[in-house]
Amino acid sequence: MKHRIVVIGAGYTGAIAAGRLAKRLSREDVAITLVNAEPDFVERVRMHQLTVGQDLRPRPFSEMFANTGVELRLAKVTGVDVDAKTVAVSDEQGAEELPYDTLVYALGSGWNAQSVPGTAEHAHELAGRPGALRLRERLAGLDAGQPVVVVGGGLTGLEAATEIAEARPDLDVTLAARGGLGDWLSPKGRAHVRKVFARLGITAHEQAAVTGVTPDAVTTADGTSIPAAVTVWTTGFAVHPIARATTLDVTDTGQIVVDRTMRSVSHPDVYAVGDAAMAMGPGDKPLRMSCATGTPMAWQAADAIAARLTGGKIPKTPMRYFNQCISLGRKDGLIQYVTADDRAVRSALTGRLAAVYKELICKGAAWGVANPLLGIPTRPRRVTQNHPETTPTTKLAA
Repeated sequence: MKHRIVVIGAGYTGAIAAGRLAKRLSREDVAITLVNAEPDFVERVRMHQLTVGQDLRPRPFSEMFANTGVELRLAKVTGVDVDAKTVAVSDEQGAEELPYDTLVYALGSGWNAQSVPGTAEHAHELAGRPGALRLRERLAGLDAGQPVVVVGGGLTGLEAATEIAEARPDLDVTLAARGGLGDWLSPKGRAHVRKVFARLGITAHEQAAVTGVTPDAVTTADGTSIPAAVTVWTTGFAVHPIARATTLDVTDTGQIVVDRTMRSVSHPDVYAVGDAAMAMGPGDKPLRMSCATGTPMAWQAADAIAARLTGGKIPKTPMRYFNQCISLGRKDGLIQYVTADDRAVRSALTGRLAAVYKELICKGAAWGVANPLLGIPTRPRRVTQNHPETTPTTKLAA
């Protein structure tokens, strides 16, 4: 009987893991099923572009995984039973349970309303394609001079505010940040963000934690009311709630606790990658939710699974940061170089060249999903009869 590998979620990490496993393992020995609700790969790092009317290149999974041996199951994951080793899914035909021998959990994350009153009812999000398309429609219906408030001063907030202001210079765009504008960046990086904001006419409210959202305004902690015909909420991400409902060891935020190989510390037949996993990086600091860490996590998980199934040596993928890439509209950008544990250094690339750099990174990330083993000479390996895939693991074991 073939070893059944089920990958749930086909964002960057799930799709990369599925493709990499298909390249590593013989089709005679494994059956790989990739479960996702949508038929196309979504470039999540481009959602701010989608919101302002830009059309993204279609990337159907049927083409990406053609002739790879990966079976695509278009369905919504409704539950996981890690003790019975099944995944519950539903589609137009009804509900079904998929059994697995190894599970790769890559359901990712969605927007985080932070329990702020009125956010769920009145704010827009761009954590995924459905939300980005709703925001796109709303922005298209705004008349000149109407105010748009972007809440959140992180990477997503900066990209959303500048993209909207550049595409719609007739709108009054404001960003509300809990801290200082770009306060985690280097002095050069912060200065460039302020320069771009000034050029695009974006108003920045700093040290302005938003405590409430209404249909036409947001309220900050000091009682200030900022007019908003549209509020865009970008204050972080919340992981999919399914893991918390299982017997998996999870954090207070619902992330699955994994070891250095992305294997669950409580259930050795489950691997978690991307935003769904709590993995440690340099300096024993948790890796942040990002494509920059999700991709190597997927590499590590896939290679560890393949090695354990075939009796090979488990490789160690470096889990570190090099830079933070921020698009500031289509013609400007910021590449903030960082230490291995994600602290900004003095060096930064800015302007048009940084925008080109960021675009290459985005294209490369999407291309890498369909080409998970580029430059790595390999051939599918056979699964051994006595593989250690069900051997208990320990927290943060190598």
